[in-house]
Amino acid sequence: MGRQIQELARFVAETRYEDIPEAVRAHAKITFLDTLGVILAGSTRPEVGALRARLTGGSGATVYAQGAPQSDARTAALLNGIAGRAIELCEGLRLVSGQAAMQVLPGVLAVAETAGRSGRDIMAALILGYEVAGRLAGAFTPRPLAHQNGQVSLLAAASAGAQLRGLDAGGVSLAMRIATTLVLTPSYTNAVAGATTLNVAGGMSGFAAALAPELALAGFTAQENAVEEALGELVGGGFVSDRLLDGLGEDWQIAKNYYRLYACCNPIHPALDCLAAVLAELKPRPEQVTSIDIATYRFASVMRNPDPPNYFASKYSLPHAAAVMVVRGGAGFAQLDDGALADLQIAALRHKVRIAEDPAMSALTPKLRPARVTVTLADGRSATNARDSHRGDFNDQFSDGELRAKFRELAGVVLTEAGAAAAEAAVDGIDGWRDVSELTGLLRSHGRA
Repeated sequence: MGRQIQELARFVAETRYEDIPEAVRAHAKITFLDTLGVILAGSTRPEVGALRARLTGGSGATVYAQGAPQSDARTAALLNGIAGRAIELCEGLRLVSGQAAMQVLPGVLAVAETAGRSGRDIMAALILGYEVAGRLAGAFTPRPLAHQNGQVSLLAAASAGAQLRGLDAGGVSLAMRIATTLVLTPSYTNAVAGATTLNVAGGMSGFAAALAPELALAGFTAQENAVEEALGELVGGGFVSDRLLDGLGEDWQIAKNYYRLYACCNPIHPALDCLAAVLAELKPRPEQVTSIDIATYRFASVMRNPDPPNYFASKYSLPHAAAVMVVRGGAGFAQLDDGALADLQIAALRHKVRIAEDPAMSALTPKLRPARVTVTLADGRSATNARDSHRGDFNDQFSDGELRAKFRELAGVVLTEAGAAAAEAAVDGIDGWRDVSELTGLLRSHGRA
């Protein structure tokens, strides 16, 4: 086992909540709140509800859904992770691929609930698990088609679960190395095909957070170089750990994330920001639009299917998201719903969206994610807008108020208005929680009928 993995495991095992800077803790609370809202709203998707009905049983940990049912920790973490992935609104790592909070938090909540850990313990585990995800992702070269559900963030979730179970540095390292045998190989092609199995891979990170520490405590063993081998030779195409520890304890990964307000895949957000600016300038009626021309970087440009087959696939279709924005005035959770796929006006407009890769824009990624959009109307008017990157990125971050409004909208699908407000206040005061019942009790008493 390399020294870098050992030291990272030691950092996870030995760092306490009070060792983390206050600014980082405050940012992590917003990340917790954002992720909780996405899980609650995602729990209402039909396939998530059907799976919950099949799997839920037993006790120990809460499933964050209508009625807040109980299940064992592994199943609860799995279901909550799948729910959080289902609506394409979770936050993510900025400069590398991954949605760390959605893959770490479900396991943290489940393990913390069964172990009776405090709110400060929960927040420390979330921040430290995120730290592992960001650092491993920066050293890791994923395979070209591999989606980052269930890969480096699964190892990070296992480290957070081990920390909550009180394992020392050796135990955290062992849990991470054991978890390499659980790492998955989901493909990005699932997304454009509308294959919701992609979301199961994200949920499996939470499952691993509960399982891997128990395997370590039961006496299971793992090879010394398991992390390096798995990420460098098996699921990945390379792993260079030379700078894995740079700035450890000073340069916090969770503080470098992005959030989303558009309910669709992050790479197409810059184009939607450009489109919103053009629509604000032209103020067209949908029937006036004759063409929407989009130039963007390669990864975003391939999300061009004008006829996505289902709700999940629609989250990865730039023509669909653009048409929804024109017709419904936005591309958030309420606008990009199931009904948007059946809307004839939206369906017609999708085929007026033309997308091309601009190689000069592709050369600027990942530090920038550019786009340029031109809308042309039947009366001959047109307008163009260009951006270096999307809102919510380093240069144009969302306000605290915008993110809290997002939480209230999403949580309000499952909770009453008073319940969503109470949950928001509870997360703000998480430092004082005796245990997670400070939150789960609210879910049970304020659920919508």
